[in-house]
Amino acid sequence: GSLITLSCLSHRVVCQVISSAVPADLVQDNGTSDSSWITRLENSYGFYIGLGLAVFSSFLIGSSVILKKKGLLRLVEKGGTRAGDGGHGYLKDWLWWAGLLT
Repeated sequence: GSLITLSCLSHRVVCQVISSAVPADLVQDNGTSDSSWITRLENSYGFYIGLGLAVFSSFLIGSSVILKKKGLLRLVEKGGTRAGDGGHGYLKDWLWWAGLLT
């Protein structure tokens, strides 16, 4: 048979081709075939999973900005020193912390 050399940054592999026509039922499964459930899930729903994650992360980022802004506005309504003027009163506000942790 013929030899094939595959190289990447850290490994070099030499494979020997024994036959060019092997029936599909004789091929051994090494965990990388399309029959694994992860591969089937990614092929079927990969786009929708990615879209859902993008929308969810956008929701979290947006709500974080809104909560922090509401906390800062509440501080100004109470008469506290604005953060831009050197005030640190926003650190005592639970709404600002909720926005930060979101």
